Amino acid sequence: MPKASIIVPAYNATKTLPETMNSLLSQTCRDYEIVLVDDGSTDGTTEMAQSYSANPRVYVRHQTNRGLAGARNSGIAAARGDYIGFCDADDLWLPQKLQLHIDHLEASPDLAISYSASALIDEQGQRLRVAQKPRLRGVTPAHVFKRNPIGNGSSVVARRSALLDIAFRPHFETQRDWVFDETFRQSEDIECWLRLMLSTDWQIEGIADMLTEYRISKSGLSASIEQQLASWERMVAKLTHLNPEFFQHHSPSARAYQYRYLARRAVSLNLPDVARAMVFDSLRMSRTPLVEEPVKTVTTFLAALVLTRGGAARIQQALRGFAPRQNRQTREKRELS
Repeated sequence: MPKASIIVPAYNATKTLPETMNSLLSQTCRDYEIVLVDDGSTDGTTEMAQSYSANPRVYVRHQTNRGLAGARNSGIAAARGDYIGFCDADDLWLPQKLQLHIDHLEASPDLAISYSASALIDEQGQRLRVAQKPRLRGVTPAHVFKRNPIGNGSSVVARRSALLDIAFRPHFETQRDWVFDETFRQSEDIECWLRLMLSTDWQIEGIADMLTEYRISKSGLSASIEQQLASWERMVAKLTHLNPEFFQHHSPSARAYQYRYLARRAVSLNLPDVARAMVFDSLRMSRTPLVEEPVKTVTTFLAALVLTRGGAARIQQALRGFAPRQNRQTREKRELS
């Protein structure tokens, strides 16, 4: 039985899957398996995935399309390791990542999730001058709700027993349990992490090293801002029963952060009216982002106003250091930034 399993959801990923698999097969930790889940691809991904089945370290599973959450759940059901990592089929792991996370989890028995800082890469795999450097210690449910320090799903290595603690099976499901809620095509990551922290005593903690390379693409900007907001609100509505007092206290500031994030996406999409509305809605919800992160909040406000006046060059300057983080291959990936 391998000590760890790495789950790779893949949907129409022929352009990036080889690079992803090469990074995973180069891990310095040797006691692991890779569960490659072809999620009903319509290009050559099915055949490409099957070609990896000759490697004794790789288990390939094919299924009809169930989305990112569904592919991860199928991977969890098939995985044999005590530790389970997730890497989307367009992201990369540095060679030492798996071993460092295993060491981190084994040194801290109360940890459910170990995550890392992430370098951002472009469509060609080149590092950009920006990175995700999240909060690493003392992470509370409020931190996850407001800012999701985990950042992206490919940064996570989790303890299998912790994931099983939050697994459930809808009445219509006949194949396996759900860890991630498959009714979400957006916000599925934060829904899972927040549900874990609100319903169990497990903790999460990060590693400062940039062990993940997270790919961004301009093609991912087409995702609907309205749908993102609706999915986030549905997540809040679903989880409120776990701790009504928590949500009553923290929802205004968390919603303000979410609106600020969507304002920045609207700027990147060149949607001045939406950006301006999101900025003012964020300030109306709560001034917490302005107090806790004044530079980023003011920058977002100015960028939205400049966009209204058509100053494209000034917008880019104002948003230096920000990059949209979704791409078409894993369009279900949604996390707060």
